[in-house]
Amino acid sequence: MSFDLFRVFETGAAVVEERRFHEKYSPLLRSREPIGGKVKRGVDIAFAICFASLCLPLFLGLILMIKFTSRGPVFYGHTRIGFNGRKFRCWKFRSMYENGDSILEKHFRECPEDRLIWQQERKLKNDPRVTPVGAVLRKLSLDELPQIVNVLTGEMSLIGPRPVVEDELEIYASSRKHYLRSRPGVTGLWQVSGRSDTSYFERIKLDRYYVTQWRPLLDLWILFRTIPAVLLSRGAH
Repeated sequence: MSFDLFRVFETGAAVVEERRFHEKYSPLLRSREPIGGKVKRGVDIAFAICFASLCLPLFLGLILMIKFTSRGPVFYGHTRIGFNGRKFRCWKFRSMYENGDSILEKHFRECPEDRLIWQQERKLKNDPRVTPVGAVLRKLSLDELPQIVNVLTGEMSLIGPRPVVEDELEIYASSRKHYLRSRPGVTGLWQVSGRSDTSYFERIKLDRYYVTQWRPLLDLWILFRTIPAVLLSRGAH
């Protein structure tokens, strides 16, 4: 009985939180269709199906590597904000230790200067939470391969702005409305423009430019630039 009551309160809290979010950003949520429309969506589906079929052996190999080198689940899902403010679970291969939050907090106590870097950039050059296998996955962007599932379900696009959490929308300020007009992308201008070598506010400018200047040729250009950027690990930390 007490468990059922807890579930009722938990569900109610989630509904209230969702309502609060939409009330806060409802003036910005006016797009009926993401940028690119049905054409972009069709390309996403076709590419995702082909890519998943071709890379199945790679997927299986990475699953085994992660499973047998550190404790914890193979996949990691984190809530991100998508088109028109819809929340979704963004999937990745787990690249961190299972107790990552406590490891990070301990690191901040020992290196308080890194806390400021984290607050400003949301990234650390040498993140103590990352496993040895995870470091390789991140360097080659292989940890993001499961986002193909997000593309197939329509939560993400092959190319688009970098998926962000709700707290980051506050930092986006006037660029929020541009971010919310598009599905987040597996790759995008940020990934081919230096990745972690760019500042956080430069990433916001890149996301805004992508949405306001979107053309099919821009997606094609980003796609071809992604391949050497990943292979050469440009800007990867």
